Amino acid sequence: MYRTGHLGVSLLVAVGQPLAALATGGAMLWLAMLPDVDHRIPGIPHRGPTHSLLFAVLVGGAFAGAGALLADGVGVVGHVPLTLFGFFVGFVSVGAHLLGDVLTPAGVNLFWPWGRAFSLYVTRADNTLANWGLFLLGIFAVAAAGALAAQGLP
Repeated sequence: MYRTGHLGVSLLVAVGQPLAALATGGAMLWLAMLPDVDHRIPGIPHRGPTHSLLFAVLVGGAFAGAGALLADGVGVVGHVPLTLFGFFVGFVSVGAHLLGDVLTPAGVNLFWPWGRAFSLYVTRADNTLANWGLFLLGIFAVAAAGALAAQGLP
């Protein structure tokens, strides 16, 4: 997937409880392309270690640590401690990127360094229609969730 597709998947995953969705969605949009940092690091293959569940756990751990520092053990978001919320945001942000890339024929090696690439063979990463379709679907999902929240529905 390209940036628009990854942003759309992030928006789809971020929809939920309004306050948490706002915080989660903002962070996920900011982190949507983080796994593609491998393009800029010599010696690290694209869709290698930064496109794995291990990387998602590491990013989640970093955000859990940030949540612990910010909360000093007492902060909560929607009855969830900030450390757990931080882990969720980091892990799901990378997970949304992996979900977008698993739609492509190249897939991702979720269990790097062991295993093989997983792919659903839905669309090529450079498919403009698929990327913009995911982006617009994400925008629609966020708008629909906002409209329901404004009406007092879950």
